[in-house]
Amino acid sequence: MILYKTEDEIELIRASADVLARAHGEVAGMIREGITTGELDKRAEEFIRDHGGVPSFKGYNGFKYSLCISPNAVVVHGFPGNHVLKSGDIVSVDAGVKLNGYHSDSAYTYPVGEVKPEILALLEATKQSLYEGIEQAVAGNRMGDVGYAIQNYVEKRGYSVVRELVGHGIGKSLHEKPEVPNYGKRGSGLKLQSGLVMAIEPMVNLGTKAVVQEQDGWTIRTKDRQPSAHFEHTVVVRQHKAEILTSFAHIEKALQQTSQPYGQTVID
Repeated sequence: MILYKTEDEIELIRASADVLARAHGEVAGMIREGITTGELDKRAEEFIRDHGGVPSFKGYNGFKYSLCISPNAVVVHGFPGNHVLKSGDIVSVDAGVKLNGYHSDSAYTYPVGEVKPEILALLEATKQSLYEGIEQAVAGNRMGDVGYAIQNYVEKRGYSVVRELVGHGIGKSLHEKPEVPNYGKRGSGLKLQSGLVMAIEPMVNLGTKAVVQEQDGWTIRTKDRQPSAHFEHTVVVRQHKAEILTSFAHIEKALQQTSQPYGQTVID
């Protein structure tokens, strides 16, 4: 069953999303060569709890961390730990916050140091594909319109869309119905209605769309070990224009302050 949200519920999700956005900003300011992914996870959890929230991911189906941190060929669900970031890496940071009983979810992929131009281009395309999908998340459209917009944008540029992993509805539960694929046919699927809150999250590979799961039961990697990028917003379907509840503004501000040569294409 799809749980459409009231305006009061949307405001609660918005408050959760604000803490999440600021937590992402804290992490963004720490992204650099030499830092461990475990340090990023620790800081995010501290910030979220200091601001009255709970990390949505920690304890979810046994997941032990506050962030999913996925470098290079890891698509999603990477474990934070002793991995040290180095120049040339990219790293996806996926986080969720539960506040006052409601969840929000977002992700951003960062370059570390000097990253090859073709990989920076993958990040830019994946990020923009997120906004292409969001543009279609309006009442009266179909879920296939959202997925088609993402798929069409990235495939025209020679990239591939992961099929096994999709976005999702969100609210009192971290994962609710419906599924939100990053591929599809225009005019197909669920008819979108106002009040549907969902996490749209393109996962786009430089090479083949095929992925494999590691023996830890969580980590998903590209089969060909080529890099993958991941961006995500929590949005609410409205009549004429989708409303983005999460934000990358704190991330982009932090990247500007740390002189990262990326992340300034879209400000929301």
